[in-house]
Amino acid sequence: MRYICTCCGYIYDPDNGDEMNKIPPGVEFDDLPESWVCPLCYAEFDKFDPLD
Repeated sequence: MRYICTCCGYIYDPDNGDEMNKIPPGVEFDDLPESWVCPLCYAEFDKFDPLD
């Protein structure tokens, strides 16, 4: 499932991971480390909503 940042519109897609934060493809949103933030605006988990 993809998630969208309500602050900036960044979409976290587990198929792509997050290269900027060194998250490899295949990591689900719920499995991201607690220290993870949006790579564009640094928003935390509570600013993300399910997209799919």
